[in-house]
Amino acid sequence: MADTILVPLELPDPEPLSPLLIEDLSSLDVVVLGHYALPEQTPASSAREQFGEAARATLDEVADAFANAGASVRTRLVFGKDRAAAIQQVATDEGCAAELDPAPTDGVRRILVPLPDVAEFERLPRFIRVLSEDSTQRITLFHVVEGEQPRERGEEIVSETRDRLIEDGFDAAALDTLVVEGDEHDEEILRVAADYDAVVMYEPESTLGDHVFGTLADRIANETDDPVIVVDRDY
Repeated sequence: MADTILVPLELPDPEPLSPLLIEDLSSLDVVVLGHYALPEQTPASSAREQFGEAARATLDEVADAFANAGASVRTRLVFGKDRAAAIQQVATDEGCAAELDPAPTDGVRRILVPLPDVAEFERLPRFIRVLSEDSTQRITLFHVVEGEQPRERGEEIVSETRDRLIEDGFDAAALDTLVVEGDEHDEEILRVAADYDAVVMYEPESTLGDHVFGTLADRIANETDDPVIVVDRDY
């Protein structure tokens, strides 16, 4: 059974999805979520009645593109005020192992993989592999050392993950490791991600800043134009 990935779109005018991303994700089960943002005083029932047909047509057009690429695809349409809550609910309902934060791309030659403090591995290779193309030249396993964590532990995390990816069939010559020390974890990831074409990462712990600045994945996609796959740790 293929892993399931959630692809959330903002309606009524979603950003176009790159055909390359659609092709890359075609080996997965895909759930396309259309979230139609509503003003505070607008009832969801009224909006669905007024805009539902057009929203459904837009959603079906994206789903058809995935289906034509060979993906197993289904759709969900939500009218609401809280995008993050809608994504979380649909991801739970549909058993999604990961979420795509899309961004324009014309090819994935360099993939950045930020790793958390505790080395994790389950499902990580699957989602790195779906973005790896014939043109992919470099996959960098990256860790930010913060606070009192010794640098040696960061080196262990990236080294252990690299060894396991090689055991899983990845080309050792394409796998780099990078460890940096810094007090601003998210800013370090954003800085390094600017030099890459895509990011695959485990879901970070949510913070109060997410409500102001957006999640780290949102910021990476918006500020670097890198598509981001966020893998759910708890799936």
